[in-house]
Amino acid sequence: MYNILPYSYEQSRRLGVTIYPSKHRGKKIDVYKGNKFICAIGALDMKDFPTYWKERGKAFADERRRLYHLRHRSDDVYGTAGWYALRILW
Repeated sequence: MYNILPYSYEQSRRLGVTIYPSKHRGKKIDVYKGNKFICAIGALDMKDFPTYWKERGKAFADERRRLYHLRHRSDDVYGTAGWYALRILW
């Protein structure tokens, strides 16, 4: 099970969604708007910005974030799982 860190809670609050540990196999977070399920984001076996920051420091996490954004430019479509992952986990 993934431990959601304060960074992700803050990012979700800014987006106006609620997040919970995922009930979906292999995912980190379930995203809800009100009581409606939107999507499951984050592969359990992959790290994310808050995890890198906690384990390796801010400078390392910032570089990983930069590289993630370069790789996932095409995921930046409003309302998709990729869009939420980009904003909540990165």
